[in-house]
Amino acid sequence: MKTGASRIETLAVIGVGLIGGSFAMALREAGRVGSVVGVGRGRANLDAALARGIVDRAVTLDEEWTRAIAGADLVLLATPVGEFRALFSALGARLAPHAIVTDAGSTKESVIAAARAHLGGAFARFVPGHPIAGTEHSGASAAFATLFRDRNVVLTPTAVTDRAALATVAGLWSACGAQVRELDPAVHDRIFAAVSHLPHLLAFALVDMLASRADCDDVFRFAASGFRDFTRIAASSPEMWRDISLANRDALVAAIEAYRAQLDTVAAMVASVDGAGLEALFARAAAARRAWGATHSAAAAVPADGSRER
Repeated sequence: MKTGASRIETLAVIGVGLIGGSFAMALREAGRVGSVVGVGRGRANLDAALARGIVDRAVTLDEEWTRAIAGADLVLLATPVGEFRALFSALGARLAPHAIVTDAGSTKESVIAAARAHLGGAFARFVPGHPIAGTEHSGASAAFATLFRDRNVVLTPTAVTDRAALATVAGLWSACGAQVRELDPAVHDRIFAAVSHLPHLLAFALVDMLASRADCDDVFRFAASGFRDFTRIAASSPEMWRDISLANRDALVAAIEAYRAQLDTVAAMVASVDGAGLEALFARAAAARRAWGATHSAAAAVPADGSRER
């Protein structure tokens, strides 16, 4: 999509973790932001953000945080999506008349519904967003300015989204080095249920299953690179993925059912010693994975700090 040059004087980041902190750092590096106000639950994390220069001021959610961000030009919600409804409710009466609100949530239909219910007249200046980047690490200490470089950021505007607000948010993500794209909210949720939410659920479920075995010490002792690669994302934030799973439950349940049907097919092939069927399935999957890898190898490269995309 077309993006324009954007600069904001005051950015408020609610949830100064990997995503929110990296957004602020990237905009600072690009010279696109004046001051940054950080809001969060934990004082220790906010102190780390202050020490690293990610934010200029910091307040906890237990303090008068809405006063602290009352003059912000842009507010980014980067907390677990389960907190969004309460945050939108608190923001509705405190936003400056020109303020733009955006988010970094991994689900969009539920977030848009919450924003519509609580932002009032400011809903038109809400630009729903989802940066497709991250690592298994969290908190301000995990943030880095190049997190979004060459990554996709999906914006899912509604029919009433202000086009100038949309252009501003798109321009800021572009300044972070991201490729900005638009999707319908429902399409977004179906896609990410399949390629993000389901893989996380599977990784968590597999590790939990193996950890509950009587011989789990031996199992983990001999686990190697295949297990490590498949389950890396099971080290992600349980709270965040709980909220994502519940917020996108309809699309995720559909993806789980489709995967269960595929597992049943594979199980039947193994039980009936259908080597030809297994090989054909494996060959199709390998070809599809190699084709995807060939077009995404540059974006999937591990950054200098060793982190990877979720």
